Amino acid sequence: MLEELLIFTRGGLILWSSCRALGAAALKGSPIDALIRSCLLEERSADASFSQDNYALKWTFHNDLGLVFVAVYQKILHLLYVDDLLAAVRREFSQIYDPKRTSYDDFGDIFRQLHREVEARAEEMKKSKQALSSRPQPALSQKKVGPKGRRGDSRGAAANKGGSGAKDDSDGDDSGNKDQNTLANGAFKGQENGARKENSLARPVVVKGKENGGPKDNGAFDVSKLQKLRTNKKNVAADNGTKKLTKPDTKKKGKQDRVWDDKPSNKKLDFTDPADERGDEVTDNVAVIEGESMMDKDEDLSSDSEDEEVEDGPKKKGWFSSMFQSIAGNNVLEKSDLQPALKALKDRLMAKNVAEEIAEKLCESVAASLEGKKLGSFTRISSTVQTAMEDALLRILTPRRSIDILRDVHAAKERGRPYVIVFVGVNGVGKSTNLAKVAYWLLQHNLSVTLAACDTFRSGAVEQLRTHARRLQIPIFEKGYEKDPAVVAREAIQEATRNKSDVVLVDTAGRMQDNEPLMRALSKLINLNSPDLVLFVGEALVGNDAVDQLTKFNQKLADLSAVPTSRLIDGILLTKFDTIDDKVGAALSMVYISGAPVMFVGCGQSYTDLKKLNVKSIVKTLLK
Repeated sequence: MLEELLIFTRGGLILWSSCRALGAAALKGSPIDALIRSCLLEERSADASFSQDNYALKWTFHNDLGLVFVAVYQKILHLLYVDDLLAAVRREFSQIYDPKRTSYDDFGDIFRQLHREVEARAEEMKKSKQALSSRPQPALSQKKVGPKGRRGDSRGAAANKGGSGAKDDSDGDDSGNKDQNTLANGAFKGQENGARKENSLARPVVVKGKENGGPKDNGAFDVSKLQKLRTNKKNVAADNGTKKLTKPDTKKKGKQDRVWDDKPSNKKLDFTDPADERGDEVTDNVAVIEGESMMDKDEDLSSDSEDEEVEDGPKKKGWFSSMFQSIAGNNVLEKSDLQPALKALKDRLMAKNVAEEIAEKLCESVAASLEGKKLGSFTRISSTVQTAMEDALLRILTPRRSIDILRDVHAAKERGRPYVIVFVGVNGVGKSTNLAKVAYWLLQHNLSVTLAACDTFRSGAVEQLRTHARRLQIPIFEKGYEKDPAVVAREAIQEATRNKSDVVLVDTAGRMQDNEPLMRALSKLINLNSPDLVLFVGEALVGNDAVDQLTKFNQKLADLSAVPTSRLIDGILLTKFDTIDDKVGAALSMVYISGAPVMFVGCGQSYTDLKKLNVKSIVKTLLK
């Protein structure tokens, strides 16, 4: 049974609802709001369906009029007529739609009629399928023996016709049928070989220089073909001899010797901190040395690498021919018109390190938003697709909520507790290093920071974090190795509360998304301490693996959670961003698959190399 059919504009104005018009009961919860948040606004409108609680939702668009049609029904019913009903409602409603009109009470009768028609058609199709499935099927032995025997007759007749002439067509029909039936049923190899030997006794027939000795005569050959092969071999040998003679005699240049400087280099290669007699490192406060963090600097959008586009080489075609070549063939866009431009756009996104699955879904979503839309007289399809994709990327990468951590820290400080950030991720992505960068940035805003060494799994992890704490002159809470990280984090938060620290940064062990024990320990840490922010630290170098990492991290955190409302990843810290040139697709893949914003970008080795994500710059780089 259909629960509701809703018609609304892309701006959010509800034009007609079956619940209101027909007096049906309202839906439990808000599945349509969830559809808008999770699919329509996240460029997942190309998906076939969406599920929320006990409901399944399907939808379609009228892009030219800017209308959205949504059907809601119980998930367990599997209604077969929903797609037909949406298409019929879309067709009928578009005929009476007026942008100045806001009430469509008279559409209820039309909807009842359409609903009855599609239900009747679905019932007829169901009955016809049941009738076809209930028909008795012939026996398997009749299927196998009959047709193969007849085919054996025709093959035997054709063989006799070709080998002995037309007068032998009627000879040996019975015996031929018996042999063919035996071979068709796969009796024995000896019978098959015997039949071949009998066929090989037939007299050879010479036709146009060919000796046809039967199927067993492997020595048969065509004289004319043999002569052609000999002639070709001579020509090839002659050509090879000519190539060898005409090939230029080029000698490979030897490797040139490297020129070394006579004077030894005075360049400092040891960058470790000096140590005193006890072996403890003597460090100074680096807050004065390093300077201002890049997080507080406004990035210049008009950089030469982004805005200047130099065209190499002359244009191959004039403006007149190129303009008319890319003009739409008709005013209404169809899917076939969009495919070439979308294929080129998908290849461009994948070349920028966007995961293939994400690029495919984005192109499908753009096609769904443009199909049926009317174009102007001289509007290019490629530019229309480019603009639609740019808008989609901006919507995806722009955070949907506030990511002002400093404001949240001050709000937690007013409540008398520290603000807790947990850093999670796979092995070797730079969690500890970028945790120190975040600590340095917070110190510059006059906030007190405490580090929690909860990586009790990897050797040297505590010492690494201890070094960062000494260089930044901030306290660190540690309990050594082989301890429960959830308990260590809880005690660190309690200690920071007693010392009135503003922020606690929790370092965790790197773990692969398939490591069940470590993922269970991480879920326990998050559920026990309820951090304010869970940051996923990921490399900007990954491509398709970014989808697998974030998907499985969120899935494990949800499955292994001991509380009903599980905590998932809240934000992303993208590392090694200075090593990827224009391959910035990992940021798009991570945001698309998780819905979490990129809050920090690591772009170097020093404490100041931490900045915000420039969304416009990323979009421009992806589409360049």
